[in-house]
Amino acid sequence: MTTKLETAAAQADFTREVAEWIEAFDEVVAGDWEQSAELLEALRTRAREAGVPVPSELTTPYQNTIPKHDEVPYPGDRALERRVEALIRWNAMAMVHGQNKKDAGIGGHISTYSSLATLLEVGFNHFFRAKYSSPTGGADLPGDFVYFQGHASPGVYARAFLEGRFDEKRLKNFRHELRGEPGLSSYPHPWLMPDFWRFPTVSMGIGPLNAIYQARFMRYLENRGLIEKSDRKVWAFVGDGETDEVDSLGAISLGSREKLDNLIFVVNCNLQRLDGPVRGNKRIIDELEGMFRGAGWNVIKVVWGSDWDELFERDHQGLLLKRMEECVDGDYQAFKAKGGAYLREHFFGKYPELLKLVEDKTDEQLARLHRGGHDPVKIYNAYKRALEHKGGPTVILAKTVKGYGLGSTEARNASHQEKKLTDDSMKSFIARFEIPVTEEDAKNGAFHRPDESAPEIQYLHARRAELGGYLPKREVPKIEFKTPALDTLKEWTSGSNNRAVSTTMGFVSLLRHLLKDPSFGQLVVPIVPDEGRTFGLESVIKQVGIYAPEGQKYTPHDSDMLLSYREEKNGQILEEGITEAGSMASFTAAGTAYSNYRLPMIPFYMYYSMFGFQRIGDMAWAFADSRGKGFLMGGTAGRTTMLGEGLQHQDGHSHVLSSTIPTCLSYDPAFVYELAVIVQDGLRRMYEKAEDCFYYITMYNEDYAMPPMPEGVTEGILRGLYKLKPAIKGEAVAQLFGSGPILNEVLRAQEILSSKYGVETDVWSVTSYSELRRDALAIERWNRLHPAEALKKNYLETTLEGAKGPIIAASDYMKVLPDALSPWLPARLVTLGTDGFGRSDNREHLRRHFEVNAEAIAAATLSRLARDGKFKPKAAQKALVELGVDTEAGDPARA
Repeated sequence: MTTKLETAAAQADFTREVAEWIEAFDEVVAGDWEQSAELLEALRTRAREAGVPVPSELTTPYQNTIPKHDEVPYPGDRALERRVEALIRWNAMAMVHGQNKKDAGIGGHISTYSSLATLLEVGFNHFFRAKYSSPTGGADLPGDFVYFQGHASPGVYARAFLEGRFDEKRLKNFRHELRGEPGLSSYPHPWLMPDFWRFPTVSMGIGPLNAIYQARFMRYLENRGLIEKSDRKVWAFVGDGETDEVDSLGAISLGSREKLDNLIFVVNCNLQRLDGPVRGNKRIIDELEGMFRGAGWNVIKVVWGSDWDELFERDHQGLLLKRMEECVDGDYQAFKAKGGAYLREHFFGKYPELLKLVEDKTDEQLARLHRGGHDPVKIYNAYKRALEHKGGPTVILAKTVKGYGLGSTEARNASHQEKKLTDDSMKSFIARFEIPVTEEDAKNGAFHRPDESAPEIQYLHARRAELGGYLPKREVPKIEFKTPALDTLKEWTSGSNNRAVSTTMGFVSLLRHLLKDPSFGQLVVPIVPDEGRTFGLESVIKQVGIYAPEGQKYTPHDSDMLLSYREEKNGQILEEGITEAGSMASFTAAGTAYSNYRLPMIPFYMYYSMFGFQRIGDMAWAFADSRGKGFLMGGTAGRTTMLGEGLQHQDGHSHVLSSTIPTCLSYDPAFVYELAVIVQDGLRRMYEKAEDCFYYITMYNEDYAMPPMPEGVTEGILRGLYKLKPAIKGEAVAQLFGSGPILNEVLRAQEILSSKYGVETDVWSVTSYSELRRDALAIERWNRLHPAEALKKNYLETTLEGAKGPIIAASDYMKVLPDALSPWLPARLVTLGTDGFGRSDNREHLRRHFEVNAEAIAAATLSRLARDGKFKPKAAQKALVELGVDTEAGDPARA
């Protein structure tokens, strides 16, 4: 029987043993903190091997990751940097405040930059490099990529003003872009400010996702030997509220999986979103720490400023940390919003010992206790540690105050909507930050930039010179690119010799040819979201391999086959897995490489067309804003051509969606020769002529014989319309439009009409309704603005000149697509399309259901001719029966 005395002695022995272990561990930490982490991991591994349950610890205590004794001294001039930051804060606020005074409701944001300012300034002064020296002694390499938090753009403009890159007039045109003078866009928009912004970020979630894939694409280029390896980083500044967007965190596992130690996230944890707290009843920093740590990221928390350090040192009971962990973000917001007396009573006041701890501090001093994201020393050490970390990405969770320094707006729920401050708040600001403007000028939002000889301005320039120049900055180098002549693509313009192939197979064959081109083949980037075999890419996989940063560490089961699965460290294909958003992010990185990396990379992103614009439309819009180039290849397209799959897969509207993007040229080729002409012209326009545009081309999985390209149709293919086949036996009384595989139904309808009803028609291939409409709109505008000039005709009118009768337009897309041409085809156009939900069936039944088969096209032609008095109505009604058209069937658009 064990006595209580023996139990107590055993417990005492165990306590002493634990103390000895802790003392030994402290010695390891003092010698090398990284080695101590390895030791802990080794102990965890041994415990698991011994069957000892090891609790998962994804969150750490609510304090800074880097203890004070591990900090290095701050290398900059704190006084001058504080002065520069104060001036930037003032000019950013003055810009938004003054503009809204002059132009009520013009908008702008103050509070986001107020919380982010110090995080950015430490980066600008010590970390964000504009260029890197070549390791081989060649030309300088591009610098770091910084994805700025979109709502903080006024602060970035204000810094550029201090640097002399913008003058006062430019700042006065913030959100005034149509006044005949250069303005400043609301947010980061490369389309609007092409020499300044690189990355559009203000659509929540797009910045973080694109940053991850940008870092990955950088490694892809390095591992393929297309750029030199360097220490370049991708910095992404993200709002804590923004992390609720699925896109923000949905791809973070890619960063750790591919060991992207060139990637640094800085999450601005100001605890507030637009309406209120991000996590009022929790702590967002804890939540994000667990998510990132669980995904394998290096997590650095910057929670408390240096003025908390001495409180921690004097707290020998651990009550301060205990009290911090009792509070939630809703509490912390109130502690900042309600001032020092409230903080004393409701935070420190819970425990008498904590009240004693701060009895020597005034309420004002308590109110000024800094959060870590406003402390340059804490931020510098976090950034330095992030740069030094190897083997994976880092996230810095920095706690800040929304509306920091904005008086009554600070930490308030409404701070995001603040556009103007009260006169008292403006006076308070200039007093707090020592801005040398009069109170009257402060009320009016007067800008202030010291003379170039001022120490703070000289310091600002010196720091940027040390880091290689100014940021943000976007440059487009002149690139020499020679497009292959069309006659080098005869294999794809000469037809298939009656062999049935799909336009998809024709494209894959063309892609293999482009990959072999000695001048630019290495620049082609095939991208696919786990559908390579669907598109017949097995031969391409074997030819150039799938990119895998660690190579292929296994022997694939099909290694003994001709077309085995091949992964390579220098592989060319980006096989993204089941992620259209991730694939579009890779497309964005590749499509903007001509500017970001000075390499004209040529991305071909192949995917199910249904899961393109419908799923990633926001990213496609941002791609256009980025002035991206490349080819979106919408495979398995068409609502009736994509047989069997049914409602969720059958695309009948992607061309409608793509037409909304100004720089997207959309084409729906029926034949391989059309596709070849379009791709060749895309290479010419985007890369040889350096046009800022991109292409959307639909591809199909229906096999049929591909005809050779007729003479003289190249212009028509590119402009959107050409006559494919004239009337069979005489003069046409109607015109038939077709595109994609439905063009074959149109050709069959032409035969039916001629042979059975003696009605002659011309057949036209419509490769792009959107390009026809854009041309027509441009000519219409010119005519409207030049009433004294002779009317111009658009391409559609010119091409159809002399073509008689009604026009029956059939496609595998919604009727609104050809309907877009109706203003220039008055009382002539009849549209047939695939409005409504898809169905699971074969093409014959699908096309009958949607009334786009040859019989429905012939019936529509006869019906319209009857209405026009060109065909007997009763004969037309009888013909519908003969053609098998169910005149009483339900409308497929509502079925």
